[in-house]
Amino acid sequence: MGANTSQVRDLSESESIRTLIGSESISENEPFWNQLISFTFTSPTCSADAKLLEEAVVPLAKTLIQNNSRSGNFAALVRVFLGRTKELKISTECQDQLFIWQAHNALFLVRCLLKVFIREMSEEDLHLQFSYQARAPGTYESNSGDLLEELICNLVHLIVEVPLLDITYNILFEAVTTLLVLLSYQLFQKEILREGLVYRCLTRGRCLSLTSRLVKTLLYNFIRQEKCPPPAHIFTPQADGGGLLYGLASGVASGLWSVFTLGGAGSKSGVDQEQNPLPLSNQSLLLLLVLANLPDGLDCPNPYKQAVTCFKNTQDTSSIPSPQPHTFQINFNSLYTALCEQQRSDQATLLLYTLLHQNPNMKTYMLSRTDVENLVMPILEILYHVEERNSHHVYMALIILLILTEDDTFNRSIHEVILKNINWYTERALTEISLGSLLILVVIRTIQFNMTRTRDKYLHTNCLAALANMSAQFRCLHQYAAQRIISLFALLSKKHNKVLEQATQSLQRQLGADDNTSLPDYAQDLSVIEEVIRMLLEIINSCLSNSLHHNPNLVYALLYKRELFEQFRSHPSFQDIMQNLDTVIGFFSQRLEQAGTDLSVETVQEVIKKGAVALPKDRLKKFPELKFKYVEEDQPEDFFIPYVWSLVFNSGVGLYWNSQGIELFSMDSP
Repeated sequence: MGANTSQVRDLSESESIRTLIGSESISENEPFWNQLISFTFTSPTCSADAKLLEEAVVPLAKTLIQNNSRSGNFAALVRVFLGRTKELKISTECQDQLFIWQAHNALFLVRCLLKVFIREMSEEDLHLQFSYQARAPGTYESNSGDLLEELICNLVHLIVEVPLLDITYNILFEAVTTLLVLLSYQLFQKEILREGLVYRCLTRGRCLSLTSRLVKTLLYNFIRQEKCPPPAHIFTPQADGGGLLYGLASGVASGLWSVFTLGGAGSKSGVDQEQNPLPLSNQSLLLLLVLANLPDGLDCPNPYKQAVTCFKNTQDTSSIPSPQPHTFQINFNSLYTALCEQQRSDQATLLLYTLLHQNPNMKTYMLSRTDVENLVMPILEILYHVEERNSHHVYMALIILLILTEDDTFNRSIHEVILKNINWYTERALTEISLGSLLILVVIRTIQFNMTRTRDKYLHTNCLAALANMSAQFRCLHQYAAQRIISLFALLSKKHNKVLEQATQSLQRQLGADDNTSLPDYAQDLSVIEEVIRMLLEIINSCLSNSLHHNPNLVYALLYKRELFEQFRSHPSFQDIMQNLDTVIGFFSQRLEQAGTDLSVETVQEVIKKGAVALPKDRLKKFPELKFKYVEEDQPEDFFIPYVWSLVFNSGVGLYWNSQGIELFSMDSP
């Protein structure tokens, strides 16, 4: 490499790189290191470029592995980087751009080599690569293995100590990325890793005291959404030329900094990197999710999870000390705004889920907001475009809704928020609709999509649970929302009849067959459909029992399709719940008959509104309140750790892993 603009094809031909990976030892004090790390490199901005870089680095790293026990050059490179980190803060204050640039380049080389090392060897062998010294050939100091911990601690210190400025953006990005790479051993293991050298370095010892500061910094990196600075802000040549090396560096720097205007979360699910140039924000969020989802150790809880679950609002002036370790304060308004703006990515949705589910302070704050539509609308848009989203993203969005609907105030307030012209809702022009009615429409659409495509019982259950939680608070349902509720019942009824018919025919064939031919068992399908029908009837009943007079459109839709409910009146699974529906249908049908024939829509609606006030409440049988609460399954890490690492695999900026050898998740995972 050296002081010139480098491309992937130059790597194997670079004299400096050949010297680094060779068997000859290079003292840390030699001018070679300044030459090596004074380069600019067209760093990858998409997976294709990252793949090219990876393929070029692999043979070089393997050669270094063979020679490192004699040369100790990898440890020397790490120490060269560490030597520069000690003065990074001062360099930032003095605007010493050259020093920061070289430190960044050294770390970039370390990260590229580490990525291959981690794929090729165990943690114990990686430890040895840090241990080898420039001593007699084939020997090393066994007591110098703390260099790995020194690197990890320096990276954490760098992230929390160095301010985010134009001149520090890229080295901060590289520090976050290197920590992700160091943790990537999990990718190559099917089982969840609960111990290890890197794990211990980050969760115990010297890094432990920086837990809250690291979590806070990563959150603020996400909140700030800083774009990578344009090249014009970096390496403006000084009037006096700045010396030979500075002049040489400034001549090639524009290439380095311009290529680090990286893409954002370019995941396979479709966010174009060039449309989201927020590499530090994205990478910080990924690292935060990886750290927060580390499993508890054998003898200690995960400190990063503790920090995520207990931080408070900067406006919280309570003097009561928190019993939780690693607590800190952060601006909730800024975090809320960033969460609302970034829900298009899986990782932002996962962070929102994590905070809602695990941090009671943040949950209380979100539910107290008067602009809850800013949070809910992006979630509904995720669900509306279910065909384009991976299943995990859909689940997270749905569970967020379920958690929100556990709160009665939320369920009331969403019907008071009126929205106009929902552009992304294309099935029907919605010029004016309440947030509550829109939520119902989108959840019902998700159920219908699931019935025709994925047929996932878990998804059905959560959709219906969210509707059930809301049902007692339904207010002024939009006529289209009311129609869709009844249309869903019609679809379920049709499906029920079809499966029932198939089951009957199957039974007849079975009775008439001479042999023991195995035939499809429709009993389970029928049971699932009846369970869904029962729950939908309970949702309709809950609305009628608690807020009939607020929902004339639902009564109208119910009367318009009253024949749908006939077949379930005598069904043993639905008899009790059908009583109230029968009462309502009978009561309003009688009033409409008394009003005459050939009634206009307006007249029918007027009869319904007057009848709703006149219907005695004691005519409707009371049922227990519908309330469902989200509970995380046992051993949630079995779901979340593979999910988080699939996001790193798909969305890490400038990172590429060959899918061969990935054991943690299958390649069709999100």
